[in-house]
Amino acid sequence: MSSHPVNLGLRFLLEIAALISLGIWGWQRGEGWVRFILAVGIPIIAATLWATFRVPNDPGTAPVAIPGILRLMFELALFAFATWALYDLKFTALAWIFGVATLLHYVASYDRVLWIIKQ
Repeated sequence: MSSHPVNLGLRFLLEIAALISLGIWGWQRGEGWVRFILAVGIPIIAATLWATFRVPNDPGTAPVAIPGILRLMFELALFAFATWALYDLKFTALAWIFGVATLLHYVASYDRVLWIIKQ
């Protein structure tokens, strides 16, 4: 199910929404010129880390292979941070929607999760 086009589309939207949420959170938490650095820097750091690490035997082009459980924990931490950021911004309903959508994605991608854990 993890390679189903609908699930891949949901994953893409979740990743983009997470980066946007982190950027908005950085903007709201900073003042003056610092807010620009946080609003741009936090999503860039998150996206760079996301693109840097892969699991062994992954056909992707990410340069650094790490154990699958670490990759899974990183993904979950990023989505959890984005969910918390929405909650911290007082977008409680949106935080719940995002969190539940993320959970449903991982449940639907159980085959991918099991594959990652085995790597």
